[in-house]
Amino acid sequence: MSDLASAALASAAMIPIDVQRGFDFPPWGARNNPAMEANGRRLLAAWRETGRPLIHVRHDSVLPDSTLHPSHPGNDFREGFEPLPDEPLVTKSVNAAFIGTDLDLRLRRLGVDTVVLFGISTDMCVSTTARVAANLGYRVLVVGDACFCFDLVDAEGRRIDADTVSRAHLATLHAEFAEVVDTQALLSRLRAD
Repeated sequence: MSDLASAALASAAMIPIDVQRGFDFPPWGARNNPAMEANGRRLLAAWRETGRPLIHVRHDSVLPDSTLHPSHPGNDFREGFEPLPDEPLVTKSVNAAFIGTDLDLRLRRLGVDTVVLFGISTDMCVSTTARVAANLGYRVLVVGDACFCFDLVDAEGRRIDADTVSRAHLATLHAEFAEVVDTQALLSRLRAD
């Protein structure tokens, strides 16, 4: 982990994004990174021990047929990712967790200047949230091995496997918007503080 990321953790907040059951239902399809859940649970446990701010994000789709609609069982958090009673929850209906929510206001009131993001999916809500966070002036860390995404079909009908989608999006984030780190590096840094 770089010096910038290490120095930034003193005023950082962790934001798990859309770690919901709905992504296990059709039509989402084949995903990558089967270690996402284990890595995410390790991050949450370690972060909670530090007492730093933690704000959960849940996608509440406005589309009635969506697996993330509040009436669907898929709207629930995955096991081990439920907010604790004293942990705030921000709900959104678009990709970026900052759009149509009070997330920015909450972070500013907490004195946060760095956000640590992970969740589902790498290329959609995690990436979009990271980009907006960077544009708002936050330092952004994306824990790449605590995210996953799905196979996609391009405009010409060709399938792009989820690993390729993930690598491309993490590379784009790393080039311009965020520092991409792995779970172990972040845990090591937390233990060193």
